[in-house]
Amino acid sequence: MKHLTILGSTGSIGTQSLEVVRAYKDKLEITALAAGNNVELMEKQIREFHPQKAVMWSETAAKQLKEKVSDLSVEILDGMEGLLEVSTMPQTDVVLTAIVGMIGIRPTIAAIENKKTIALANKETLVTAGHIIMPLAKKMGVPILPVDSEHSAIFQSMNGEKREQVSKILLTASGGPFRGRTRKELENVTVEDALKHPNWSMGRKITVDSATLVNKGLELMEAKWLFDTELDRIQVVVHPQSIIHSMVEYADGAIMAQLGTPDMKLPIQYALFYPDRLPMEGERVDFYELSRITFEKPDKETFKGLDLAYKAAQKGGSMPTVYNAANEKAVALFLDRKIRFLQIAEIIEMSMEHHNVIENPNVEQILLTESETYDYIMQRMES
Repeated sequence: MKHLTILGSTGSIGTQSLEVVRAYKDKLEITALAAGNNVELMEKQIREFHPQKAVMWSETAAKQLKEKVSDLSVEILDGMEGLLEVSTMPQTDVVLTAIVGMIGIRPTIAAIENKKTIALANKETLVTAGHIIMPLAKKMGVPILPVDSEHSAIFQSMNGEKREQVSKILLTASGGPFRGRTRKELENVTVEDALKHPNWSMGRKITVDSATLVNKGLELMEAKWLFDTELDRIQVVVHPQSIIHSMVEYADGAIMAQLGTPDMKLPIQYALFYPDRLPMEGERVDFYELSRITFEKPDKETFKGLDLAYKAAQKGGSMPTVYNAANEKAVALFLDRKIRFLQIAEIIEMSMEHHNVIENPNVEQILLTESETYDYIMQRMES
């Protein structure tokens, strides 16, 4: 029996992770759950999965939850202290980090220091603090198992192979809902348009990131740290069918790929049961019906967020934090209908140009950079 803590249990990855737990109650047990402010859903999760502890980000939400589950023995916590406590519980074997944003950094570090296996779905952790996380995980002997479909595919494609013989990582992208459109055609797209992803069912923020290709920019930074590789050996390839989830090319020219239907439960389940593969219900790829798969170059001129990601990663230090924070703020403004779609990349670029890079930032400097980036954007919006 594996004992699991899920950070971000009410989000897209969190709820799908609980579907996996539901299917394998004899092998997985929930120790703790953590979420933002969705009290109603958290109550349902507590009543079904019976965690020992549960965390809400806000104190108000925690108080509401405590009242709703007062008939149960679960302990209700709040804020960062709560996240740190459930990430380090002696009973927990695996911490699945699916919480959105840089608030995932400290709990991940704490979990690693307490030798918990990390199932990683929080991109920001490695994008902004990969230089801290990966050496610490190596020092503590803690495995970091990727949950993102692309990174899971790369991980699976490297199984049994020698890492030093990898020549290239091929990171696939669906292209999002606006693939093939020009900048002129994107000038007036709506929030509803951006949220219509052709293949994947995801949260609102990550769906917009997919539409801008910023998501792929964050993933290439994450891949750099996860697989200890240089940026020029990571190539983004647009693959509209989302059947090949990523590929790895080796020194002899051989390419290993992981294929499957677009279902996030597959990489989640693989991470939770690694190195075993357990049965999973769902659709299978029918190659007769599929008939063909296609590939394209990403359009970096139209979707500038991807090119900015390469620049941020090349600068290194605190610049990836600025890229990530500026995107978070810009996407929030877009979802609130305060800016247009194309302004997301403009805000990222503006913020990067304004920033003075800190070469090797610690956690406090990373979080301060995030805060300063938010403040700079709001000042510019108000001026």
